[in-house]
Amino acid sequence: MKSIILSCCLLGASVTAHSQAPAVALQVDLAREKGDMKPIWAWFGYDEPNYTTMKDGKKLLSEIAALSPVPVYVRAHNLMTSGDGTAALKWGSTDMYKEDKDGKPIYNWTIIDKIFDTYVERKMKPLAQIGFMPEALSVVPQPYRHNWEPGKKYKDIMTGWAHPPKDYDKWAELIYQWVKHSVDRYGQAEVESWYWELWNEPDGAYLKAADTEREYFKMYDYAADAVKRALPTARMGGPHTASLGKFFDHFLKHALYETNMATGKTGAPLDFVAFHAKGSPRLVNGVVQMGIMAHLSKIDRGFSMIAAYPELKNIPIIIGESDPEGCAACGMQTNPENAYRNGTLYSSYTAASIAREYEIADQRGVNLLGAVNWSFEFEDQPWFAGFRDLATNGVDKPVLNVFRMLGMMSGQRVEVSGDIAYDTAAVIKTGVRAERTDINALAAKDKQGVSILVWNYHDTDIIDAGSPVALTIKGIPADKLTMHHYRIDETHSNSYAVWKKMGSPQNPSTAQIAELETAGQLTELEAPKYLQVHEQQVTLHMQLPRQAVSLVRLSY
Repeated sequence: MKSIILSCCLLGASVTAHSQAPAVALQVDLAREKGDMKPIWAWFGYDEPNYTTMKDGKKLLSEIAALSPVPVYVRAHNLMTSGDGTAALKWGSTDMYKEDKDGKPIYNWTIIDKIFDTYVERKMKPLAQIGFMPEALSVVPQPYRHNWEPGKKYKDIMTGWAHPPKDYDKWAELIYQWVKHSVDRYGQAEVESWYWELWNEPDGAYLKAADTEREYFKMYDYAADAVKRALPTARMGGPHTASLGKFFDHFLKHALYETNMATGKTGAPLDFVAFHAKGSPRLVNGVVQMGIMAHLSKIDRGFSMIAAYPELKNIPIIIGESDPEGCAACGMQTNPENAYRNGTLYSSYTAASIAREYEIADQRGVNLLGAVNWSFEFEDQPWFAGFRDLATNGVDKPVLNVFRMLGMMSGQRVEVSGDIAYDTAAVIKTGVRAERTDINALAAKDKQGVSILVWNYHDTDIIDAGSPVALTIKGIPADKLTMHHYRIDETHSNSYAVWKKMGSPQNPSTAQIAELETAGQLTELEAPKYLQVHEQQVTLHMQLPRQAVSLVRLSY
């Protein structure tokens, strides 16, 4: 007998009905290494920076920091926007810049310091965004503060903060002073570990100018020069475009070859390249259908465009927003196609897409540094309102547990093969729309053992008993193993399912909140097991429901 057979089947009538289905066979070969298990997932972002210092924001940041073995990077909009620091949907402010009656600058670091202190205290790192335009510097300052809410036109948020500076020298000096202040407050070594960037999606609606390309390039030149004057070893990059068309390619050419509009020299500092990639869910006969192929095809195109420049070989790449769709603050009441966000579909999508990001980077031969999950939390909103967030009212949603699983994976990625219905090329081309679901795995080994993330994903938001899976691990350098099996499904690591069983209360009791908080944590499918290894391999059997995710951790 060449393997030990371990049964890990779920109980329930739906499983019994599918128990005769043939098992999907997956093999993990520890001898076939594929590359580092870089923590590309340990990057998060959100529009509303003032949530950072609020009750639920601090709680969630602590949880995100705790789940990762490496420092987590955080990207937030509105770090330079004028205002009193009051949080609102798609809005935030720090009021770091004003002018007196004579037009002389007044710098105020109070709010930005509280935000960055919150990160640094948790050993997190800012992906510090130079944006948006302070009211006193905007070429078109009024109207400035927007009052957008879900259901209104998205373009309504683009007010005075979305315009270029009326005085480039004053604007550059503000950036210089901000970076210099950061070094004084946190130390040179700390700030050297950050990343600095300019603006957000300048090719979309976020930058309003007659010629957004040339204006952004000028802004970038001045901003990068200011950052480097304050700290020559600082890391600066961009352009965080919404699309991968001419704007993105022209920016790369400008940074490499064209005259710098701030210094007159050739080129501009470019320590990393960043772009955004989103999917496109929709309703089909009243059921949500995800658009993972749109998401991954954009990533593939971005990597391809960067790889076309020999000068950019091995440059770090950050997918500055990498999500199933575009508007985190658009809940499912106004956007019913976003109903996937509360349950396990968001979890399985996240597992399947992050695993494919590693694959695409391997295939294109690029240096993927991070992929920012643009989801955080929204204070004082209804429970499970369908925002793209990681927690609701301080209770973790199922998707956060995927990141807890990923936080247990380290070392070297190893090959997964077997009865795989969709390889990465197929998912990019067609998505997961056929009858068979996407059952696949991401595996990594370290000195202490092997971790295997297994998912059962389909674009269509249907949950059923899924399929039996036979998972064989080969090349195990030990005679005995301890197995921990973690699961996200309808009955594990799922606060949303528990909340629905409670009757979907909008004013849950203290006891109910405590139960929801417990349900939001990552749980094991069963008690830990001890396994004997025969001829360097074991085979594990599990029933994996549709839209479920498992993490199997085998410790030597």
